[in-house]
Amino acid sequence: MTAGAVVSTADIPADRTAVGVRLRTVLDCGSDDSPGLVRRLVEIRPGSRFDGSAGSAGELWFVIEGSGRLEIDGHSELRLRPDQGLWIPPGAAYRLHAGGSDGNGDGDGELRLDTVTLPAGTLPDGKLHEGNHATAAAAEPLSRDLDDCEVETTGDRKFRVLFGPGRGCSVATQFVGEIPPGRAPDHSHPYDEVVLVLAGEGKVHIAGAEHALSAGTCTHLPPGLLHCLENTGSMMMRVLGVFHPADSPAAKLEQHP
Repeated sequence: MTAGAVVSTADIPADRTAVGVRLRTVLDCGSDDSPGLVRRLVEIRPGSRFDGSAGSAGELWFVIEGSGRLEIDGHSELRLRPDQGLWIPPGAAYRLHAGGSDGNGDGDGELRLDTVTLPAGTLPDGKLHEGNHATAAAAEPLSRDLDDCEVETTGDRKFRVLFGPGRGCSVATQFVGEIPPGRAPDHSHPYDEVVLVLAGEGKVHIAGAEHALSAGTCTHLPPGLLHCLENTGSMMMRVLGVFHPADSPAAKLEQHP
């Protein structure tokens, strides 16, 4: 079993892929013989543009701050705003424009997006296939506002699922969770998960070790890894999670003495 990882996005060198664009690969959870989730932070200055294409299994995005617009070949333009989740179909070619409603950058700060590429070879039917077949390249990109998602609870923690089974993505789940001050019991999950702290401070306990958490910290939690996120502050901690295969954020593995 992999031991997991804890990194700060501020410590990751940025690649400048175009004028006004910074791209950081925060976590690559795959290995030579097993593809995994890849989390990146995209930062685009107002008035700048970033061109790219989605991975062969699609991507889940979340707008952390700023506004702009997204163009995908063959589909209607999407407006971008904070607390918005997006499903980007496999192989989709896209253009990201940072800025206001007209896309020229007036009156807006930097556009910051969290993007998670799903494991290569995983198609929307939930199976693994040989090669990188983008069979869903013509699928419709989806957008969902966090405020429109139902609030669910597990213990004293709340979460909202943006994408998952029955919610536009059958193979992975994207959610935003709220953790009140305090610590829950150690537990583990049946899926591979990457968690980004959006706000607040605390610690993550992993297999007996402690790591500090603050806004911008990202954690990789492999299946079966015993862990706990603790909020050591006085305010609510807010986290963005993506995991594969899809399940509920409340799903836990039974712990044996």
